[in-house]
Amino acid sequence: MSLYRRKDSPFWWVKLPAISGEQKSLQQSTGTTDKREAQQVHDQLAAARWEQARLGVKPRHTWEEAVVRWLLETKHKATHDEDKAKLRWLDPYLGGRHLDQIDRTLIDRIKFDRDKIGSTGTTNRYLALIRAILRRACTEWEWTERVPKFKMFKESEGRVRSLTPHEFDGLCRELPEHLADMAMFAVATGLRQANVTGLEWKYVDLARKHAWIPGSQHKNRRPHSVPLNEMALSVLRKQLGKHVTRVFTYQGEPVANVYTKAFKAALARAGIDDFKWHDLRHTFATWHRQAGTPTHELQRLGGWKTGAMVERYAHVAPEALQDAAGRLDTFGGYGGYDSATPQKTTA
Repeated sequence: MSLYRRKDSPFWWVKLPAISGEQKSLQQSTGTTDKREAQQVHDQLAAARWEQARLGVKPRHTWEEAVVRWLLETKHKATHDEDKAKLRWLDPYLGGRHLDQIDRTLIDRIKFDRDKIGSTGTTNRYLALIRAILRRACTEWEWTERVPKFKMFKESEGRVRSLTPHEFDGLCRELPEHLADMAMFAVATGLRQANVTGLEWKYVDLARKHAWIPGSQHKNRRPHSVPLNEMALSVLRKQLGKHVTRVFTYQGEPVANVYTKAFKAALARAGIDDFKWHDLRHTFATWHRQAGTPTHELQRLGGWKTGAMVERYAHVAPEALQDAAGRLDTFGGYGGYDSATPQKTTA
């Protein structure tokens, strides 16, 4: 039967026999629950395939085909699972459509609908995914002739929230011991949440005061070297013997989540507002800048891909540039405003 229903989908589906150059029959969603509309999709698709087979007309490809190929080609991405979640949300808008049917009007509808339920930054990540798939379909796969032009929302600079040493001490006193240890390690190393919770002993060398994150587990997909200071080493030594493979545990089991009710309750007791676990990484970077760590060193310590990502912390330590600004005080023999300004004389 060429038009049918599936248990795992609310839409009508089309099944058409394979044509020249294909190894199996075509099966795809019509994107509609209305049988009459589904029949129209079926008839249009059947006519297009007849033209392709008999007249050599270039085949049209669907959004679903593009998604499947995209996921296969990008399965190495650190955000692969996040992409799949985004694509599931997008399916009611784009499912069942051919690539040449995706236009500016449809994408604007997605843009404003998504913005109603999330942040501007999150909406832009959805739009960026659509654009990336359509661009690859156009320039690499040659599945479509054009990519619709559309604008993303303008975003403000990234949020930077950090704690003072006094605030951090107060938080650690309120946290359960296992979370306090993990928070101290996060601030000492700048590691992201997933790299702290997933840290394994085989990637730690206490004698050499060194740890590392393999590229497969790091956000930018590059191996990351982690020099261990005394704060980090003291935390690690407390964990020795608790688990064979994993560093951080609770009641004998690896810790999977740290942004828990216990963490939030500790924040409340410590009087700390608007703070998330990831802000411990901001705290790490802020303290380093305030201690005078230059950009290129901080970039390597924190595993940032570019120096520009580190520059957003420059404002927290403006005194670090004071010496540089003062170089003009002695340049060319000038000793400042008073000595460079002619003195007035009285008659």
